[in-house]
Amino acid sequence: MNVDELVKGARDALTVGRVFGEPIERGEVTVIPVAKAMGGSGGATGEGSKGDGGGAGGFGLKVKPAGVYVIENGHVRWIPAVEPARLLLAAGLTAAAVLAATGRLARARDARTAQIVRAARLAKKIAAAKARRR
Repeated sequence: MNVDELVKGARDALTVGRVFGEPIERGEVTVIPVAKAMGGSGGATGEGSKGDGGGAGGFGLKVKPAGVYVIENGHVRWIPAVEPARLLLAAGLTAAAVLAATGRLARARDARTAQIVRAARLAKKIAAAKARRR
């Protein structure tokens, strides 16, 4: 396969049909599925020192659901696709951050409390020493 064929294949693969699906109509409601498509290609040709030539190339395409457009009574609304793995990751990271912050705050509070207790004990010792001198 030469580079021109590779580029043509990439162009054919990245069409609007990969992003917008066929509209689905049920009564007064029309739903248009939408996907997010990303692709890339690369290729190279060369010639060796002995006059022999060669080439290589590749193409990748990633398509994932993005959501749907819902058309009803002349109004259009967007409903995004939900990715459970991404939601779980976000929830887990949020929970970890809250737990870490709570632990830091508790340690800081405990350290401040210990400092106040030490200061109170020292003040008590100083007052007792002054009372003995009188």
